[in-house]
Amino acid sequence: MNELLQALILGTVEGLTEFLPISSTGHLIITSYLLGLSGEKIAFFEVFIQLGAILAVVVLYFKRFWGLLFPQPYVRFAGIRGLYYLFLTSFPAALLGLLLHKYIKIYLWSPLTVAIALFIGGILMFIVESTKKRERHVVLDEMTPKLAFGIGLFQCFALFPGFSRSASTIMGGMILGAKRSLAAEYSFIAAVPLMFAATSFDFYNNWSLLELNDLPFFLTGFIVSFTTAIIAIKTFIILMGKMTLRPFAVYRIILALVIYFVLV
Repeated sequence: MNELLQALILGTVEGLTEFLPISSTGHLIITSYLLGLSGEKIAFFEVFIQLGAILAVVVLYFKRFWGLLFPQPYVRFAGIRGLYYLFLTSFPAALLGLLLHKYIKIYLWSPLTVAIALFIGGILMFIVESTKKRERHVVLDEMTPKLAFGIGLFQCFALFPGFSRSASTIMGGMILGAKRSLAAEYSFIAAVPLMFAATSFDFYNNWSLLELNDLPFFLTGFIVSFTTAIIAIKTFIILMGKMTLRPFAVYRIILALVIYFVLV
């Protein structure tokens, strides 16, 4: 298969799944497996194209990120307070990821572990949606330190490939009293510092793998990831105001079974 077509496929998978509660990492592992792609350079490419998805969030929520640097009156999620909340959310998974990064790549990067995480995450979605909760936090400016840190603890589950960072933060937010749409929106914004740190760490460790002729492959994946992430984020926010997580839970469970019985 043409190399640029492979980049287009992987970029599309990354952009469409990064912010949905179905695990972009899991989908990339499976897609690369089906395309017959492997090795350190492909693993780095899968991390690199996450930068396109990160940029999509920054573009869509530019006013929020701008407000973190130049806060406006009467906007609570802004300035030092907003940065503090993002730090509380990012710190647990960042610390744990730094300690376990090598072991995750060695022992958990496989179709089997992805299938297990997809299945367990799907079951947990049904449980969370079936539990009656009082929504104490409806909009982003109602964020509290306790809620931000609590979501950060739940985000640690995303270190297991296939569980999904989006799923862990959205379910965590809902368990802690956030409205589903707020949990989704904060999940997108909180993803930026952690994903940027993770991709920067990988880039620092693997930049020597790149050659000049890799540029078209990497740029294609980056651009496609950015474009499709824009579409996915806008669509998902609309859906979260109208539906539950159950359809995503069903998808995860079916996909987990297919992976287990076909690929494992």
